[in-house]
Amino acid sequence: MWDWFVEFGYAIAFAAMTYSVVATFAMRKSISMKGLPSPGLPPVTVLKPLCGVERDTYDCLRSFCVQDFDDYQVVFGVSDPYDPVIGVVQRLQREYPNRDLSLMIDRRLHGSNHKVSNLINMMAVARHGYLVLSDSDVRVEPDYLARIVAPLADEKVGIVTCCYRGVARAGIWSILGTMFINQWFMPSVRVAAMLGFRSFAFGASIAMRRAVLDKIGGFTAIAGQLADDYRLGELTRRMGLATVLSDVEVETMVGEQSALELVAHELRWRRTIRILSPSGYGLSFITFGLPVTAVQIAVTGGGAAASIIFAITALANASLHLRTDRSPWRRAKLLLVPFRDLLHFALWGWSFATRRVQWRSVLYRVTDDGSVQPVVRT
Repeated sequence: MWDWFVEFGYAIAFAAMTYSVVATFAMRKSISMKGLPSPGLPPVTVLKPLCGVERDTYDCLRSFCVQDFDDYQVVFGVSDPYDPVIGVVQRLQREYPNRDLSLMIDRRLHGSNHKVSNLINMMAVARHGYLVLSDSDVRVEPDYLARIVAPLADEKVGIVTCCYRGVARAGIWSILGTMFINQWFMPSVRVAAMLGFRSFAFGASIAMRRAVLDKIGGFTAIAGQLADDYRLGELTRRMGLATVLSDVEVETMVGEQSALELVAHELRWRRTIRILSPSGYGLSFITFGLPVTAVQIAVTGGGAAASIIFAITALANASLHLRTDRSPWRRAKLLLVPFRDLLHFALWGWSFATRRVQWRSVLYRVTDDGSVQPVVRT
């Protein structure tokens, strides 16, 4: 029995090592695109649901106002008429008077997901048949719009999404948050895409035709979903339409200022995915290379094979970090890689404890279909 257990442990450790190597390779591999920007792309409406102001909100929103694109509209949506982000939008409207920038302020709620309620309200002023959705903390390059929309010229494409890179605002916790995105989540997406899987869509950037959105029931169809972006992609795939991973990479600002904020954010994401994809999430522990291979050494008492597996995994993770971290201090931050991997493993285990998630200041319970219900505190 012990021999079987040891062999099984080696198999798990070898799988974790293999994943680490493949993930490093996947992040070096370029995403190939069939639909490239071309003259005569149709007019586009960009939907930017907003809530609150961060120090880089202006820069993020401005990047959508300076696109190299002939005809497009940007709709900014706010639910609170006293939200300070309204002043940022009005500043952009003054600075770019020739750009079609609309501001929708509407308190109406259409479900438990306030962001989707915002999108539903914003559609009242959306003028074009091609839509691009993007979160408020995303920054893009001037050619972003042309590149993200191009694949929609193929009628077989239902939704276009893209990878994103976390940029730390300040502090150790936001740095760890970017490592979650850049060195764990995005590599897992790249590996899945390389293997032919397309069961994803990311709120950082989604492009789709308005006609497709209407056929799935509009944003109302996802008004109660926590993982609204994931569900949007799933509904289009049910129609037999393809999901395209664009070669565009956008930046998303990561601003967790405390351990509590970081843990709440990551647990919300993990518990949602656990419920939506339980088998895949359950097996995702092999992506935590260093803890898994370290456990193997502890169980077997070391040995040449276990040590080699651990060393290869450590080298692959270090290479992945250096590949994805573009900051001047990336070599010094190598010291954070083992801690970040351990935190991944701990939060993965903790995510099985409950279905409750913290979203802003509200506590929710995630149901079997991915929708959320507010929890009444007693």
